[in-house]
Amino acid sequence: MNNTYIPQRPPFVMISEVVSADEGLTQTTFTIPENNLFVVNGYFTEPGLIENMAQTAGAGTGYRAFHEGKPQPMGYIAALKNVNILALPKANETIVTEATFLQQSLSFHLVKGSVLSDGREIANCEFKIFVPTDQPDQSK
Repeated sequence: MNNTYIPQRPPFVMISEVVSADEGLTQTTFTIPENNLFVVNGYFTEPGLIENMAQTAGAGTGYRAFHEGKPQPMGYIAALKNVNILALPKANETIVTEATFLQQSLSFHLVKGSVLSDGREIANCEFKIFVPTDQPDQSK
């Protein structure tokens, strides 16, 4: 994982690899370590799934900025909507997460997140992400 794509640092990184990223869709994988902050009794819990979806959305934006030679933008979750947790993945499992860009209004981005385990959806939600227009320089 190239941590250049997201501002989080271990132990708060909830993605392993950016599989693809374009203007409409970002896909990541995450192999869940047994000692992850959000693993309880061998399962990756709800806050971890939500953070994984949020980091996937952020990684897509960071990936595109990195490859365009631009600074990594910071975004903040402003709201969650329609959160559905259907199952919890086990530690050591690899999940695939997708973040689909739905629309932008001023500094707010609406994104749908979805987590897949063995090809079936186990979690999804919508995020409203605030991305300030005056970003500080993260490279210093």
